[in-house]
This record gives sequence, structure tokens and C-alpha cells, in this order.
Amino acid sequence: MPQLRGAVILAAGHGTRMKTALPKVLHPLGGRPMFSWAVALAREVNAALICAVVSSKSGPVGQLAAQDLGGGAVMVQDPPQGTGDAVRMAAGVLEGFEGDVVTLYADTPLIRADAIEQVFNALGDDVALVVLGFEAADPGAYGRLVLARDGTLEAIVEAKDASEEQKTITLCNSGVMAASSDLLFSLLDEITNDNANGEYYLTDIVALARARGLKVVVVTTPEEDVMGVNSQAELAAAEAVFQSRTRASWLASGVRMAAPDTVYASWDTKIAPDCVVDPFVVFGPGVRLDAGTHVRSFSHLEGAAAEENVSIGPFARLRPGTALSANTKVGNFVETKNAKVGDGSKISHLSYVGDAIIGAGVNIGAGTITCNYDGYDKHTTVIKAGAFIGSNTALVAPVSIGAGAVIGSGSVITRDVSDDALGVARGRQKDIEGWAEAFRKRKTRS
Repeated sequence: MPQLRGAVILAAGHGTRMKTALPKVLHPLGGRPMFSWAVALAREVNAALICAVVSSKSGPVGQLAAQDLGGGAVMVQDPPQGTGDAVRMAAGVLEGFEGDVVTLYADTPLIRADAIEQVFNALGDDVALVVLGFEAADPGAYGRLVLARDGTLEAIVEAKDASEEQKTITLCNSGVMAASSDLLFSLLDEITNDNANGEYYLTDIVALARARGLKVVVVTTPEEDVMGVNSQAELAAAEAVFQSRTRASWLASGVRMAAPDTVYASWDTKIAPDCVVDPFVVFGPGVRLDAGTHVRSFSHLEGAAAEENVSIGPFARLRPGTALSANTKVGNFVETKNAKVGDGSKISHLSYVGDAIIGAGVNIGAGTITCNYDGYDKHTTVIKAGAFIGSNTALVAPVSIGAGAVIGSGSVITRDVSDDALGVARGRQKDIEGWAEAFRKRKTRS
């Protein structure tokens, strides 16, 4: 029977180097808070029990943690006394848990699930503790992983305590560790704060495990996987890695992008093979494109779904609740919001369609607006199959346009229009013969 898995997410850092009021781990990467990336990682490796340790000074972090995990899985570290103390705070949640536990970090959002799988899989009858390491291009301030002659981990040495010889080591500590729950908290009970900073270090459990004669090993992952975020510059660098990975996966799956570096994804963007995405397109959270859909340049999509062979943009704005059926078109300078658009319908240009239900085969002319908000409430516009909406039309919701109906250009429609009817709501045209010639004569005499 596979061993149960648990995860402790450390999210108590203050993040002062971010220079913002927003707590560090709530800053978004790919449109999702970094804290939620850690939760998603724990779930992806099938952690049966997940808890988080937060700071007493960052209430919004605790609120998100409680929302994601449940209030009983959130522990408050007050005062902050180091990573070892933070993990020890989770003992109350993990009491009686008979499984392996990994430590994760809410400011390290790029770790892949297969790296954590390697950590868990390395644990066994003869391996008591596993540390995730990486080869650093510039070891700098990273803790060094000192290996014994047999390749096991002998010690973790902080950069400031490393000898000149140890500073040449490029194998560094990511902070991610795993052990059985019983062993982890047994070792944590033995750590002390007898150091210059007066803190309890999680890394001290390596030496304590070795002192018990236990085997400690290292598994490695690429450096970019364990990139920590402590500043706006590092957040931007992590975002660049995420975007690069996402674009590469899309290209490999059959998505066509002429200038992939100009296309921006969110964490949950789903694009099917045979889609085409032109330069300078932004996908906010909650977008799904089915096969054959073409998104043209300078379009922004969020909370929107498009079925097969849809044409979007250029310069289109699709807001949450937009659902485009197959073979539809949303053209340049069109904005949609909470709009359901039926098969083959077209909103070709310069229109706003919000809180609308549009049937199949509808044509919406340029300059059409669904007037959905009365200053207090939102109202729905229904346009049934085959209707034709003339240019520069205002549809004042709630209103329904019947199947096959035609709306005359320039109309302001305030009442329902029946099937196959012509709806016109505008002033009748009046021509005054000779007026223009007389006007010109008056002007030229003056």
C-alpha cells in the first residue's frame, strides 16, 4: 500500500523586499497567488493532508489559506523564529498522521510535481530524510549541500558559515525536505536556537539525523524550478520562466504562434491544437479555446470560452462569462461580457455585448450596444436565431429580439420585437429642398 503523503507550506515570511502592502505570497504568478501554486503542487503529488504556517501580521494570507485548505489546517507563527519553528507549528495539524511529509514554500512557485515525486520516492527503509538540491550557476548566499564519500548528505552549511573550500560547492539547498511525520517532528524537537540569529533552522535536522545514524540523501532539480521570489525583480524573472514554459508546451502541442514571446498566459489557460494565436495577445485566468480558433493581435481574453473555429479580434476584449459557440466571430474593437453567442453568429466590429443570450446565425452590426445596466441592476438582452441587428443600434435591456427579426440601423429598442418583424425606433427623415444651397450662399456673403 502506498505511503500516505502530507505537506507543510511555509508562508510566514513578511516579504519586506517586495516594497508593497500586499503580502509577498499573495503576489500573482500567471494570474494566481504564489501561495495557491504551493497548494496546487501539494495536491498534484496527492498529499492527503496539507497545512500552512502563516504570520500573525499577514491576515490576508491566512484568509486565503483558510479558503484553500480550511481554517483547521492553518497555523500562525507568532513570533517568527525561523523555518524549523515554522514547521514545528504544524505538529498540531499532523499529529497522528502516519505518512511522509514534505516541506514546501509559498514563495517558490515554479517547482514541478515530478521533483516532489522524486523526493517522496527516494524515501524508503534505508533512507530517512531527503533534501531537494540544485546545481547553482552562482551559489552566492545559498546553503551548500556537503556530501559524504558515499554520496549521502553529510551536512547543510549556510554560506556565511562555509569554509573557503565549502564555498566552492555548487550543489545547493532548496529548502524542500521530506521524512516520515514521526521522524520529522522528533528531529524538530531536538533543534535549538543557539546561533547568531537566535532562530530554529530546519536545516539542522540533517545533522541530527546523521547523529542518529540515519541515511540522508539528495535528489536534484534544475535551478529555475526552485527559484525563490523575494523582490519585484525576482517575481518578474519567475513570471518570465512560467510564460516561457507555457508557450513551449503550447507550441509542442500544435498551437501556432508567430511571435510566442509576445503572448501572455495565465496558470489555467487551455488552448487546443490547431489554434492560432497572433502576436500581442493576453490571456487572463479562465480561458479555454477549442481547436481551430484564431485569436488576432491585441486581444485580451479573461473568463471566456470559445468552441471550434471561432475568430476573435484583432483588438477584442472578452470578459468573464463570454461563451462563443462554434464558427462565431467577435471582431475588432468588440467587447463582450457574460454573453452567450450561438453557432455562426457574428459581432464583427465596434460593439458592446453584455449580459446577452444570442442565438445561432445572428448578425450584429457595427456600433451595437446592449444597454444592460440601469445604474442599480444588470438586465439581459435576448436575440433569437437568425436575427439581424442594424448598425448603431441600442438594445435597452431587458428586451427580446425575435427569431429572424430585423432591427433598423440607428434604432433604440426598448420593447420586445416579435419573430420576423422589422423593429425601427428612430426619428422619421425629413428633407428640406434647397436648404443646403441657401445655407452656403448666406455663409459666403458673410
